[in-house]
Amino acid sequence: MRPGEKITVVNKDSAAHTVTATEGNAFDTGSIPGGKSRTFTAPSKVGEYAFVCTFHPNMKGTLIVR
Repeated sequence: MRPGEKITVVNKDSAAHTVTATEGNAFDTGSIPGGKSRTFTAPSKVGEYAFVCTFHPNMKGTLIVR
């Protein structure tokens, strides 16, 4: 992703999920109900940002901003 780029997360599951940065307030979609989507803005600073679903902590990933 590029700094400041809009990112849309589509929840294709029946359960609610979040995409929440694990450090600071870089980004947080809030609760995304099953079958819905949310759009957020990538951080303006280049780097790697770990994220997690706050409802399911084993669901995690990394957002790379270049």
